[in-house]
Amino acid sequence: MSRLRRAGVRTGGVAAAFVLAALASGCGIRTTSVPVDAGPAPSRVPCSVMGDEDATRTTDVPVRVFLLCGSQLEPVDRRAPLPEEKANGDRVPTASALLAQLLAEPSESERQAGFSTAVKGPLLVTGGYRSDPAATLRLSRQPEDLTPTALSQIVCTLAHSSAGAGEASVVLGGPGPYPPRRYACTTGLKERPESAAPTVGLPRPSAS
Repeated sequence: MSRLRRAGVRTGGVAAAFVLAALASGCGIRTTSVPVDAGPAPSRVPCSVMGDEDATRTTDVPVRVFLLCGSQLEPVDRRAPLPEEKANGDRVPTASALLAQLLAEPSESERQAGFSTAVKGPLLVTGGYRSDPAATLRLSRQPEDLTPTALSQIVCTLAHSSAGAGEASVVLGGPGPYPPRRYACTTGLKERPESAAPTVGLPRPSAS
């Protein structure tokens, strides 16, 4: 091979290398000599239950509870037995039925959808003391003694039911002499249930 021909081959090889580099940079590809392992694609739980497992229980009524899914509170529709006393303005039967739902283990379909509950027993709810505001509910444990996530579940579930005190809030106390507090179910609490449930001022008792 002549010297002129060998020089042409080398020149052509260099030109081809430049073309390949230009194509790679034009496609946004950076060359690297280190293998990259991006890992598996991130997975997301659905946080949605398809269908109603208890639809055949026609004697029960629809209820809504807040369960954990991921790191947030999400509403779940269920059916539960509610006594007739709830129609008379008594918050306790409704609160008891909803608390029982929070204490129960999630169903199979709920678990597959990513739901869980942080509310653990034993835990009961009763009405307030005579000196408490009319909407007061008292738990068998001090609300502050519950885990923040469990209290957030209880607050949001009761606040969005007829057992609440209006304006997405509920008045809760414990078994001791401590005064009750009004807890609000805010958007921030649903997004961060591990934080402390916000409290708001109780209405002043009307003068007799």
